[in-house]
Amino acid sequence: MTTALLTDRYELTMLGSALRDGTAQRHCTFEVFARRLPDGRRYGVVAGTGRVLEAVAEFRFDAATVDGLRAGDVIDDATAEYLRGYRFTGDIDGYREGELYFPYSPVLTVTGTFAEAVVLETVILSILNHDCAIASAAARMVTAAAGRPIIEMGSRRTHEQAAVAAARAAYLAGFASTSNLEAARRYGVPTAGTAAHAFTLLHDDERAAFAAQVAALGPGTTLLVDTYDITRGIELAVEVAGPSLGAVRIDSGDLGVLANQARAQLDGLGATNTRIVVSGDLDEFSIAALAATPVDTYGAGTAVVTGSGAPTAGMVYKLVEVDRRPVAKRSEHKESHGGRKTALRAHKPTGTATEEIIVSGGTVEPGDGERLLQVPLVRGGEPVPGGPDLAKARQYLREATVTLPWDGLKLSKGEPAIPTRIMPSR
Repeated sequence: MTTALLTDRYELTMLGSALRDGTAQRHCTFEVFARRLPDGRRYGVVAGTGRVLEAVAEFRFDAATVDGLRAGDVIDDATAEYLRGYRFTGDIDGYREGELYFPYSPVLTVTGTFAEAVVLETVILSILNHDCAIASAAARMVTAAAGRPIIEMGSRRTHEQAAVAAARAAYLAGFASTSNLEAARRYGVPTAGTAAHAFTLLHDDERAAFAAQVAALGPGTTLLVDTYDITRGIELAVEVAGPSLGAVRIDSGDLGVLANQARAQLDGLGATNTRIVVSGDLDEFSIAALAATPVDTYGAGTAVVTGSGAPTAGMVYKLVEVDRRPVAKRSEHKESHGGRKTALRAHKPTGTATEEIIVSGGTVEPGDGERLLQVPLVRGGEPVPGGPDLAKARQYLREATVTLPWDGLKLSKGEPAIPTRIMPSR
C-alpha cells in the first residue's frame, strides 16, 4: 500500500515548480521540531519514528496514482515522469523513539535533494504530531499511576486508524495493554478486555450475565459491576465466581469513594485478592487523585487518544540548509534557526538532565556529562540496521524519564523540565 497520497497538494506544486526552474536537485536539509511544548507540559516524548520509516519506505507513486494525479491536473507531464521513478535515496537522523524532547529539539533531520525530501513533509508531520502528542499525554498518566497498570481503551473515541497508532504510542509510554486488536496484530501490543454493559443488559438478570461470562472465561475474569447497583453487583459477582474472582470493574460514579467501598466489601466477602479496575473519562489528573485509593488498574480512553487536551505536538518541518548554506524563516513569532543542528543533553554527575543544547553547523563532540541525541535512521534511502523497536523504545523512555529533575514530572503547569540553549558551532 502506497503512502504517497498522504500528503498535501502544495508539496507536489512546489515539486513541479522546482523541476521546471532547475532547483529540484539542490542538496537540502529539513528538520522537524516544535517551537514550544503544549501549554503546561514540561517535556515531550518522541513516538512514531518507526511508523515514519515505514511510511517513507512505502512512499512510491505507482502508475495508477500518477495517472490519477495527471488526469486531475494536479501535476504536469514533467512532474508525472519524475514521480513514476520516485524513491527516497537520502539520509534521515533523529531522536530515538522513547527519547524526551523539548522546544527546538531536532527530533528528525531529513537530508536529500529538495525534490525527494519536500514531498515527505506532510506524512512525516502527520505521524509525529499525532504519536508524540499521544505518547506525551500517556507518559504523564503512567507517572500519575505510580506503578499501577493502565489499559488503553480509546478506540471508540477516535478515527479507526488513529486508534491503532494511539494504542502503539500509549504502550510505548508505559501502558500495560490496549483493547485494540489491530494494534496487537500490527505491533504486538498486549490486549485486554472482557465485557461491556450491553452484555449484562442482554441477560434476564445480572447473575445470569456473570454466570455466562465466568463459564466462558473462568473465575479469573473481570466482571463489570455498575450496570445497576454496585453493592449488589459485587455481591453477585463473588457469589457466582467465588472468592477467586479476578477483578471487578467500576465505570461510573465517584470512583474514589466507590473503590474504597468495593475494597471493604470484597474483603468482607473473602475476595481479598480480587482486584479493582476503574474506568470512565480518566486522565492524568483524575488518576493522580485516585493515588490513595485501593485501585489496582486504570482504564483510560478519550483522554489518551486526544492527547489529554493537546492532540498535536505542534511540530513543523523546516528547510534549514540549501547546498549546505544555512537558511531560516524570520517571520515574527515563527522564527527558525538556520543550519543543520547537533543536539546534546547535559547532565549532572548524578545523571539528572540540566540542559538541551542545540548547536547550529559543524560537527560537535559531546563534552563531560553530555550525550548526543540523534542517531542514524536511514542511509542512502535504506533503513539502518537495529532501527526503532517498540519494546526497546518503551524501556528507553523509562530510563530517560528517570533523568528528569523532580519538578519536571509534576502535572501542574510550569516551564519545560530543562531549558533549551541554541548556540552556533563551538
